[in-house]
Formats: sequence, C-alpha cells, structure tokens
Amino acid sequence: MASDEQMIKIVGDQFCVPYTMQLVVKRKVESFSNVHYDVFDTTGNSLLQVDGGVWNSKKKRVIKDPAGFPVITLRKKALSWKKQWQIYQGESSEKNHFLCSVQRSNALQMKNNLDVYLASSYMEDGPDFHVTGSFTSMSFKVWKGNSVIAEVMHNFTWGSCMGKESFKLKVYPEVDYAFILALTVIMHETDK
Repeated sequence: MASDEQMIKIVGDQFCVPYTMQLVVKRKVESFSNVHYDVFDTTGNSLLQVDGGVWNSKKKRVIKDPAGFPVITLRKKALSWKKQWQIYQGESSEKNHFLCSVQRSNALQMKNNLDVYLASSYMEDGPDFHVTGSFTSMSFKVWKGNSVIAEVMHNFTWGSCMGKESFKLKVYPEVDYAFILALTVIMHETDK
C-alpha cells in the first residue's frame, strides 16, 4: 500500500484501495422530489448509495454506506455564481467537518469544468483537483496536477431520457472512490 503522501484520501482510508477500482453508478429519479444513486463494484456488491431531493431550493445529497449510515453530505451553496458545492463529513454542516469545496472553473463556461479546493488549503494556491468534462457527454476526468486520478464514462441509453442513467467509474489505485463519487454527483447536478 502507498504511503499517506501518495494516497489521495478525502473522505477516509476505507475508500482507498491499492488497485484500480471499476465501479458502476446507477442514477434513478424516483419521484418529482427524490433522486437516488446506487454504486456497485464489478461483482455487483453494493458499496455506496446517494439520496437527495430534486426540486428543493437547498440541494443536498447524502452519500451513505450499504448499512445506511451517512458518510458525507454534499450541499449546494445558495445563490452561488459558480454553482458551488461544499462537502462535509457525515450529515454535518459544521466548519470542523468541512472537507472541500467544488465549483465551476468559470461561471460562463460552455464545457462543465470544476475546481476542487480542500479544506486544508481552501482558496490559497489554486485548486487541489480539477475536473474536465466534454461538450457532448457527461463523461469526464479528475486531475491532480498533471495526473489523471479517475475517469467517469456516461452510458447513454434510452432510459437516460426517462430518468435512469448509468456511469462507469475508473478510480486509480490509492484514490478515494467516495470522493470520486461525490464529484460524479456534483458534475451531474451542475450540468443540469
């Protein structure tokens, strides 16, 4: 296993594995007020799930483990020009549980690019991570400096038009896959 300096852990050690993770994320709009994501490994084991409201003014998504315990909460900042989201441990919104902030790189951009600022270096020396999307799909890459640490491929099907979508996540070794899932949810929500 890599040292703590090589490991990219934002949410926790338990989400960093020493091999490339292939994950499948299934998104389903369950009603006019609720959206649900399920995350599986390649053998079909449930790893994480995400719940949250679709139409409320304070968008909030809670990522839970398979037992239903909150892992992190994603909160959209109200009236944010760059569509900023903040990520907290558990279901907290307390300052001491703040992990990172995610926002559009440019408020007037055509392509959905995001900048991620960790709590430890919040807005000091530029973003800690950068997410680059494409013009034509919901596929994107997550960068730390000049290195790609994860790739997300959107699988467009006819179900996508009916509120059922799926994504394939490729998370490189020692990278926190719960963090990459959070970026996937935020990227999807920011693009809508």
